Amino acid sequence: MNKEEILELIKEGSLDISKLKILLSDINTVDIAEIFEELSRDKVIQMFRILPKAIASDVFTYVDPDHQQAIIEALTDTEIGEIMNKLFVDDAVDFIEEMPANVVRRVLKNVRPDKRKQINQILQYPDDSAGSIMTTEFVDLREDAKVREAFDTIRSTGLNKETIYTCYVIRRDRMLVGVVTAKDLLLARPHDRIGDLMDTNVVFANTTDDREAIADQFQKYSFLAMPVVDKEQRLVGIITVDDIVDVIVEESTEDIEKMAALVPSDEPYLKTSIFQHAKNRFLWMLILMLSATITGTIISSFENGLLALPILMAFVPMLMNTGGIAGSQSSTLIVRGMAVGEIGLGDILIILWKEIRVGMLCGLGLGIVNFIRVFIMNNRDWQLCLTITLSLFCTILMAKTVGSVLPILAKRLRIDPAIMSAPLLTTIVDAVSLIIYFSIAKIILGL
Repeated sequence: MNKEEILELIKEGSLDISKLKILLSDINTVDIAEIFEELSRDKVIQMFRILPKAIASDVFTYVDPDHQQAIIEALTDTEIGEIMNKLFVDDAVDFIEEMPANVVRRVLKNVRPDKRKQINQILQYPDDSAGSIMTTEFVDLREDAKVREAFDTIRSTGLNKETIYTCYVIRRDRMLVGVVTAKDLLLARPHDRIGDLMDTNVVFANTTDDREAIADQFQKYSFLAMPVVDKEQRLVGIITVDDIVDVIVEESTEDIEKMAALVPSDEPYLKTSIFQHAKNRFLWMLILMLSATITGTIISSFENGLLALPILMAFVPMLMNTGGIAGSQSSTLIVRGMAVGEIGLGDILIILWKEIRVGMLCGLGLGIVNFIRVFIMNNRDWQLCLTITLSLFCTILMAKTVGSVLPILAKRLRIDPAIMSAPLLTTIVDAVSLIIYFSIAKIILGL
């Protein structure tokens, strides 16, 4: 039975508790959490209470913050302790960061002292740092241990660790010296020394490293986990790929919002108030509205020419829209290339030359089509056709150039490229395209 069928039966109330408990035990914990998303607060609490204890904490991890809070408020202190003590530290931190102060106090009061210490330690790191997304539950082995001892360690502690497939080798002072995989251990002989099997070329992160840079490292090396060390190079935690996926989603969402001239928001769309939505959008709308004064001033300065030949005004939207699209195409590709590590600051000249040639080809193709269109529709006025065609060609070339260079310059100035690639690009392209258009019209048409 799939989750949709189970959800329908729950809503109908046609299942007894014992039958429902069996059905929920047979499906993935993520699917159970998705079923909870469709239920009312009271129903979620009821369903959570009948979950087997073995999977309750896993389901809790994937439930949205509102339902997590409802569940915690409905549980006893003992039940809260059971749930929280089974969560991995990074999941517990994620939960606590979303909760109001009164819930946090109650939760921490019922967590084991050692786990509370670990949670508080991670909460002290900046939100965008490696330390804020790491977990302290990992398998570490001594370099002088034997393989059989390593397996004993994994068997005795592995159940409560985030991963056992990658183990980290440390000295007695907890200095990270190497890494060994489960495959290495399985293929080795019981009396082999860990120090002889380990890979000493370890890629690691510092607790203060930017988490976006860590995501790049995961992509580059195809990691499932990465060790995190403190200032003294002592192993203090690991970052796993599931946490990095969350980082990538958050960063991508933030970039998309910035490129759409929105102030980034941490809240889901449906849970954000209309006032917050308006606040997030108002600032950039105001800036872009005021920046339109520039284009208005340019048009006003050519007022006499427009009065002499009003047909020129009909082509302004086409030029501005085409320029905007051309610039956005280039900036989007450059921002994406920098995000995945394909493009660096030193590539600006190569990119500029490439985009100039792309702009020339696009401008030439669109210019030919536009010349024919204007020639047919405007009584074969070749001077007007030439004006529009040259303006379009130069506008596309300019937009491609500006769109490719702006994000790189922003990165060099330590400004988010996503901000520069949309709102500022629109203003520049609109203004310059008008200057190009009316300047060419003045030369060819003698305005």
